[in-house]
Amino acid sequence: MAHRVPSHHLSPALAFGVAAAGIGLFSIMDAFMKSLVLGLGVYNALLWRTMLSAGIGGAVWAKGGGRRPSAQAMRLHVARGTITTGMALLFFWGLARVPMAQAISLTYIAPLLALLLGAVFLGERVGSRVVAASIAALGGVGVILLGQARMALGPEAFAGAVAILVSAVLYAANLVVARLQAQAAGAREIAFVQSTIVTVLLLLAAPWLATVPPAADWWKIAVAAMLATGSLLLLGWAYAHGETGYLATTEYTSFVYAAILGWVVFGEHVALTTIAGAAIIVTACLIGARRRDEVRAAVEAAA
Repeated sequence: MAHRVPSHHLSPALAFGVAAAGIGLFSIMDAFMKSLVLGLGVYNALLWRTMLSAGIGGAVWAKGGGRRPSAQAMRLHVARGTITTGMALLFFWGLARVPMAQAISLTYIAPLLALLLGAVFLGERVGSRVVAASIAALGGVGVILLGQARMALGPEAFAGAVAILVSAVLYAANLVVARLQAQAAGAREIAFVQSTIVTVLLLLAAPWLATVPPAADWWKIAVAAMLATGSLLLLGWAYAHGETGYLATTEYTSFVYAAILGWVVFGEHVALTTIAGAAIIVTACLIGARRRDEVRAAVEAAA
C-alpha cells in the first residue's frame, strides 16, 4: 500500500481522464498490432512488441529509482502477466480476422464478467440486476454475431469473434487483478515487470516460432511498444487512484477510436448491428456497474 497516493487528494475526474487517455493509446496500438499480425503472425508481432515494451519500461522504471518488487507485488505481476499473455494472443489473433469496431465491442462484456468474477473470488453478492444485465449483454453479443453472419465475413471471422470473446473473459480477470496490483506496486514497476513476464512466457516458444521481422516493420513494432508502455503507465496510475467500476467505463471510449481507425487505416465499415450490439452491451454493463461501491470495498479489503 506504500505506493498509493491518498485518493481524497485527487479529483475522480482526473483519474478518469488519465484512464481514458490510456485507453486511447491502447486503441491506437491495436491498429498498429493488427497491421503487424497480418504481416508477421500473432506470435512474432506480440513477441517483438512486448520485448521492446519491456526495454522501454525498464528504462522508465530505473530512471524512477526502481526498487525490487515485494513478494506480494511479484505474485500479482506473475498472475496478471500470465493472464495477459493468453488474453493478448487470443485478442490480436481475433483482431486480424474481424473489423476493429466489432472486435472492440465484443470485449465490452469484460466489466460485467469482472463483477461475476468478483463474486467468485472476492465473495461479493451478485444481485438480480447483475444477472439481468449479464443476460442483456449476451443478447448484445448475439446481435453483433448475427450481423457478422449477414455480412458473410466467413468462418475465419467467426473464429476470430470467438477468440475475442474468450479473451474478454481473461480480460475480466485482468481487471480484478489490476486493481489489486495497483495497490501493491507503482505504475512504472507494473509497466516494466508485466511486459517482462509476458516476454519471458512468449520466449518459451521462441525456438519453434520466433523469426526476425523485416526491417520495414521495425518502426511499427517500436511505435506499438511505446504506445503499450505509455498506456500501461497511465492505466496503472489511474487504477491506483480511482475505483475499478468507475474507471472501467473508460473502456467504452475505445469503440470510437476503433471505428475511426478501422475505417481510415483498413477501410472497414461499421455495421448497424455492431453499433446496436455495442449499445446493448454498454448499457447492460453500466447498469451492472451501479454496484461499483460494493466492488471497490470488496477488492480493497482483499488487497
